[in-house]
Amino acid sequence: MRDLSRFNRIVNIYMLSAPQERDVEIQETVASGGLLRAVPGNVVQSIRAFRVSELQSEAIRLAHHFLYANASQALTRQQVLAAITESFLIPRQCGKNFDALRASLTEQFQHSGQQPGFLIVLEQLPNTQKFDREARENLLDVFRDAADFWAERKVPFRVFFSFE
Repeated sequence: MRDLSRFNRIVNIYMLSAPQERDVEIQETVASGGLLRAVPGNVVQSIRAFRVSELQSEAIRLAHHFLYANASQALTRQQVLAAITESFLIPRQCGKNFDALRASLTEQFQHSGQQPGFLIVLEQLPNTQKFDREARENLLDVFRDAADFWAERKVPFRVFFSFE
């Protein structure tokens, strides 16, 4: 009982400190009752206990775009970017650098019309000398920037990733 009381206090503190838009988003997500009910609408996080097939089914249920890239064969930054652009079916020039990928995930997607939401899976990001921790963080920052961009437009943009 004490643990539940402590949990409720923590949740109440969190809810009091959260912006109003976040409160509405959380309530809508929980009300929908889906797989992602506890996942914020605009987030970049580890895939953890989620399965790719379940995430894809949830994207279909929510009528969101599902974008999947497996980078298990990539060793360098260029190969990771190429795997992403090829898998997402976006122009090859968008995979030349992180800025081009960021522009593609934000402005170019926005210019293609109304967007219902995005659920993205980046699987098996490499851990190599040519794609080290800093490169992985830079890549994830691109997706975090895109999540912020879409959050301002009230469009869900969830990214799940895993490492080798």
